[in-house]
Amino acid sequence: MKTFSDEGSLQVEIQEEFDIISARARARVFAEALGFGIVDQTRIATAVSEIARNALIHGEGGKMILRASKDKKGLEIVIVDEGPGVPDIDRVMGHEYSKPGGLGLGLAGAKRLMDEFYFESKPGVGTKVTMRKWLPSGFRW
Repeated sequence: MKTFSDEGSLQVEIQEEFDIISARARARVFAEALGFGIVDQTRIATAVSEIARNALIHGEGGKMILRASKDKKGLEIVIVDEGPGVPDIDRVMGHEYSKPGGLGLGLAGAKRLMDEFYFESKPGVGTKVTMRKWLPSGFRW
């Protein structure tokens, strides 16, 4: 299910496997509409796939919010869940850490695809990942 806010953002619920595909596709279309090229669209969609899968599998579902950044020209993606949280953030952010069934990128791989990446998690509360990708300099809206 998707919803639009009055601020021009897009929200996608992540409750089943198909929602990961939907989140990925919507992120790609949103990025294209903002002016991102195909390479950056692919980077964004891949990072969304990895984080949305984590929200579904480890966070028992969640939601993704896409919006144009207000700071700089670009895209902000927030994926949140209310799952069990991550007790050892340093471990899961390690370059070698990836769970079976994932894309093999892990959080560190998703982070490398984006310009900014923030991971917040509290055991028993949930997880929030905020990612941003900036349009190339000289781009005009």
